[in-house]
Amino acid sequence: MAWPTALPLIAILRGITPDDIAGHVEALLEAGFDAIEVPLNSPDWQRSIPMALEVAGTRALVGAGTVLTPEAVDAVADLGGHLLVTPNTDPAVIRRGRERGMYTSIGFSTPSEAFTAIAAGAQSLKLFPAAQWGPGYVKAIRAVLPPNLPLLAVGGVTPENIGQFLDAGCIGAGLGGDLYKAGQPVSRTRERANAFVKAYRSV
Repeated sequence: MAWPTALPLIAILRGITPDDIAGHVEALLEAGFDAIEVPLNSPDWQRSIPMALEVAGTRALVGAGTVLTPEAVDAVADLGGHLLVTPNTDPAVIRRGRERGMYTSIGFSTPSEAFTAIAAGAQSLKLFPAAQWGPGYVKAIRAVLPPNLPLLAVGGVTPENIGQFLDAGCIGAGLGGDLYKAGQPVSRTRERANAFVKAYRSV
């Protein structure tokens, strides 16, 4: 079971608007990102996701985060999204995502949630919030997870600490506020994206 893109870093564009999406997606692509999520608690995501897909084309796996219901899964799939990211473990959401042919990265915090997600068909797991649990927790839980199951750290990951999570057993990370904050200029997104890619590749 492999991560489906070349760079196992998900860009989380929480709060992005349709007016801003194209420039930020292009900056991410130029930096090497090839997995992008628009969280569903962002304004007018129904317009932003198709616009992100149009900009990315075949260069990136694009979809949604903070997907909480099977109905939301359908809405994203109907827009053409192929990446499904959740903050929590909901078997019905996971199963619907798999039925719709989406790649699923499922949020969990405990071993019970992790194995519930796996049983429902999760293709990868994201420990959330990762910074609060820390690399030691990643190392401990990695020991009991299937060895080929991709594990990402999400929540509080920075260029300075990403190496600790990778060393502990994560294959990559989901990057939120330290990569993108709503309203920031494209130049800032480009700068942060390059910093994360450099940090990831230096491990």
